[in-house]
Amino acid sequence: MKRIGFIGLGTMGRPMAANLIQKGFMVTVYNRTAGKADELGQMGAEVGLTPAEVARSSDVLFTMLSNDAALLETFYSEQGILSGIHPALTIIDTSTVSPQTSQKLAEELSAHFVDFIDAPVTGTKPAAEAGTLTFMVGGSREVFEEQLELFHVLGSKALYLGPSGSGSYAKLAHNTMVGINLAGLAEGLSIATKAGIHPSQFLEIVRSGGANSKQVELKGDKILDRDFSNQFSLKLMLKDLLLAQEITGKFQLPTPMLQSATNLFQIGLSKGLGEEDLSAVIKCYEEWMGQEVVKPSELVVTESVKAASPLSGRERRKNTRVQLDINLKLSIYQWEQEGSFSGQNIDGTLFDLSESGLQITTDVLLAPDMFVVIHFPQEAGLPPITGRVIRIVTEGRSFRYGCMLSGLPPYVRIKLEQYIEDHIASAV
Repeated sequence: MKRIGFIGLGTMGRPMAANLIQKGFMVTVYNRTAGKADELGQMGAEVGLTPAEVARSSDVLFTMLSNDAALLETFYSEQGILSGIHPALTIIDTSTVSPQTSQKLAEELSAHFVDFIDAPVTGTKPAAEAGTLTFMVGGSREVFEEQLELFHVLGSKALYLGPSGSGSYAKLAHNTMVGINLAGLAEGLSIATKAGIHPSQFLEIVRSGGANSKQVELKGDKILDRDFSNQFSLKLMLKDLLLAQEITGKFQLPTPMLQSATNLFQIGLSKGLGEEDLSAVIKCYEEWMGQEVVKPSELVVTESVKAASPLSGRERRKNTRVQLDINLKLSIYQWEQEGSFSGQNIDGTLFDLSESGLQITTDVLLAPDMFVVIHFPQEAGLPPITGRVIRIVTEGRSFRYGCMLSGLPPYVRIKLEQYIEDHIASAV
């Protein structure tokens, strides 16, 4: 079995090395901050004292370092990788660095009969832990095919793209799109929040429309939960955007969107957000608009938005202190197993109507995110309406539920509001 070396045990490198150990490979690890190697040592890895020592003991050596300077120092410093290389060693660099750095190392190592391929990855920390990374590979196709077994341990896909530097070019193009997409997510959420729209509802719209993206899926809920724990740091995102600007400058290729995204992340870095997840860039917008992008229960609508908004039907009803008190039947379904479910009907009361849903009361305790089918009195002439429980308030022995309506056609919404208004008129 191949002897594996792994240098660079940060956010991505540590779980990658752990996967190799768990698959039974003999792994020697090294990190400039020695303590980061201790956990892997307890898992069975050998801990090298220098990069040169790791290179000498390996058939295949992986590097996963933060930037060009760190990678070059690891190769060229005293007791660096170049001091320990030997013929037939293969080095796979999974760092995100400039294509010129990848090409320089490939040329240098070739003179010493050492194979080098650049193989940066897509995927953040969870993908590294799950072994579902995607590798984009530049260098010798023959060397790539010889190492496919290792790529399949660490990821779900590995693509050969061409000569040395091709993987690095692809990664910078990819991360240009990541930065632009994240900036778009932050900007769209900010516009919606400033307008008084609940961000969670806005994300629901985005996920079902043409604005959806991987960044929406990965970062949307993190932003709303105020979870800026580092999966891929803001400062590393900025580093990649700056590298992308370097190569587009050499191509003499105008990239206005790349420029805008780079400026945004530079502002984030200047505000001290560099060590947080790249989604923390939303904090720039929050400072500019004077409010946070948070879940509905925490959302505070600014006075300017309140003043600009006409009085809603809900507010008018509250002002007249009219209780709706409309009897309903609710159908609740519970999945038993694949392909089957059980259900029951319960009594409820329509408490209120909002712009996005209904409030209903019942004596039966329901669960958050449960879907219910709401049946109105026959006189309403309304079809059954599906709602999702998003909020629960206990009132003595009964419960009041905020239900977000799902897939409600506009004509049904109009008919529902008219029915409510007619009911209020008859009650006053």
